[in-house]
Amino acid sequence: MQLRVDALASDVTMQLKVDALKPHATTQQKADALKPDATMQLRVVRPEACGRRADRRRPRRKPSLPPPVARVTAAAAQRLAPLAEGLAPYARRLAPYARRLKPVYPRPGRTGWRRWVPSWRQWLGASLSAVGLTGLFLVVAYAATDIPENLNTYATQQDNVYFWSDGTPMARTGWVQRQAMPLKDIPEDVRWAVLAAENESFYSDPGISVKGITRALWRTVGQGDTEGGSTITQQYVKNVYLTQNQTISRKFTEAMIALKLDNRMSKDKILEGYLNTSWFGRGTYGIQRAAQAYYGKDVSKLDAGEAAFLASLLKGAGLYDPTLSKANHDRAVERWNWILDRMVKIGKLSPSERATYNTFPEPLKRNPLYDTGEQSDYLVELAAQYAKKAAHISDQQFDLGGYQIYTTFDRKRESALTDAVTKARKKAKEADPGTARTAHYGAASVATDGRILAVYGGPDHRTQGFNESNATTVPAGSAFLPFVYAAGLEHGVTKERGAPRQQVFPESVYNGDDGVPVITPEGPYWDRSGRKVVAHNDGKKSWGRISLRKALAESVNTPFMQLGMDTGLDNVRQTSEAVGLLPSSMGPQVPALSLGSSTPSAIRMASGYATFAAAGEHTEPYSVRRITLNGSAVKLDIPAARRAVGARVAEEVTQALSDSFHGAHPTAAPATAAVAGKAGTTADDTAAWYVGTAKSVSTAVVVYRMDLAKSLEPLPLKGLAGTSADSVPYGIWAGAMSPLG
Repeated sequence: MQLRVDALASDVTMQLKVDALKPHATTQQKADALKPDATMQLRVVRPEACGRRADRRRPRRKPSLPPPVARVTAAAAQRLAPLAEGLAPYARRLAPYARRLKPVYPRPGRTGWRRWVPSWRQWLGASLSAVGLTGLFLVVAYAATDIPENLNTYATQQDNVYFWSDGTPMARTGWVQRQAMPLKDIPEDVRWAVLAAENESFYSDPGISVKGITRALWRTVGQGDTEGGSTITQQYVKNVYLTQNQTISRKFTEAMIALKLDNRMSKDKILEGYLNTSWFGRGTYGIQRAAQAYYGKDVSKLDAGEAAFLASLLKGAGLYDPTLSKANHDRAVERWNWILDRMVKIGKLSPSERATYNTFPEPLKRNPLYDTGEQSDYLVELAAQYAKKAAHISDQQFDLGGYQIYTTFDRKRESALTDAVTKARKKAKEADPGTARTAHYGAASVATDGRILAVYGGPDHRTQGFNESNATTVPAGSAFLPFVYAAGLEHGVTKERGAPRQQVFPESVYNGDDGVPVITPEGPYWDRSGRKVVAHNDGKKSWGRISLRKALAESVNTPFMQLGMDTGLDNVRQTSEAVGLLPSSMGPQVPALSLGSSTPSAIRMASGYATFAAAGEHTEPYSVRRITLNGSAVKLDIPAARRAVGARVAEEVTQALSDSFHGAHPTAAPATAAVAGKAGTTADDTAAWYVGTAKSVSTAVVVYRMDLAKSLEPLPLKGLAGTSADSVPYGIWAGAMSPLG
């Protein structure tokens, strides 16, 4: 390098100066000669200036990021800089004393082992230093710890609970059994039972227990696990922010967050969160779901004795659920007594009140929320669909849970309907197993105010997902005739093009013979194949001239096919939709529409007949009457009644249906009973119906065959629906509506 060359040259120059001196030169003269020349320059030259070319092709290294420890240290130093500046004068004053504490080993003036024992000053200095460093570490850790913005997904997810019309639990859905409750809805006895069991100093402590943490850390170091030592604030932090891992690092983080949370959140909010996120066993989270799982009631109805038992479960549901074993029962009773005594000790239960709780409140043997049953799956499906639509709840919001859905389903009617269908299924299987294998039964009961009271959706939702009570699968057949009758009475008829409409009455007479051609103002109605369209009666029986009321009562088809043409198929369609049938289920607008080519569901058929029983006022069928979210009401769009047909028209239809019922089943109900109903069959024998109304409730039953593994086409019934005298749909209907009259 140029630097080295210049240095060598300088040495040679100085040596020549020394040699040039006379032999008798003094020592001072030689020293002066060795001094560097004032004009001498020391040059530092880059390597490439020395003739060596740098390798310019080698890429420059990117500066590496400092390690995490360095970043944390830098952040801490930045935060503590103002503090350090303020303490600097005091540090300078203490410096002489600190130097005296500096250990000197071996200690002078001591002999033997005493030379290595620190002095009391050194012990004091070390202790003070340890305390100071520990305090400094905790201050830095507290400042560097932030409360997480997002709660654990598992801690916020809840289940949705469905209730029968009488308010009793019906079913629940969701991965987690949890229902959050506001603290104001949780009785004080329940709150203090939990506090007495877990953290009686909750309202006065800083959010952590130093003694408890020390004990937990000691157990961790000594036995490899952590146990106890947590305040309610710490347990809440663990539930909603952290994991359940039993480690020292998690315990330390838990304590730091608990301290900060205690300064930012009120004690009541912390207690509310704890009560709503804690595990109580039986698959439940939160005090509300625990109350329902163990005692079948809401938390607001718990007494102090029941609350004390639920509080004992917080120590470990697997050890204190008394239904699991005798040992559990003994532990539960012992801890129950202890908690009640603690409530007396802290002044939250008087001795006289304590004396009333001398019998252990035995919980239910099993969680009633799990008793969903096979049919309830279909009910839940209907209610969930309606709830989301009527309350404008997105699928994502609904899946997060927390909703209480109060349905319109009547437990007794549901049981009666299910039993009736089950008996029919069993009888069919015994008579003809091959035919019964492809049999399907759909049924629904709807009140005149639109409430869906009961449905039969299928044998098992796990193996048959679609709901047969809500399926638009098979034609209504002659059960559709009341809608044609109502349309004629409502709109009148016209038999000549451009002529004014004429009013139709129940006594109006039509041709009831079999095979009568359908007539239009221009003449016979021709189908696309060029053949006249004719109507046929059941059994091809001819009735001659017959009134419309009697034709409906006797289920004579030919008059209604002509009535539909005279009324206008568009009016038939409009009336059918007005009383409750869905537009999507309506058949083509051809003469066969009047004979039931439409495919309404059992729910919609029951709703249509219910409109006639409600004096022509139609209310859309609904399955949910109220929804709450964690106890707060959710706005729900309940359908309102509207005029579908005139009251006189509805009364005339109901009277004709009453004639039909009493004529076919004269001994089934008293002659004065307000019971109306009609059977329905199809020309190709692929479906059999019975729809009728009694006591302001309309029920529709359909029986059909379909091999779902091969096709969605209906199959012939082959006697599965019985005979006109012993109709299977009517038997199911009567069983579901009993007693009649």
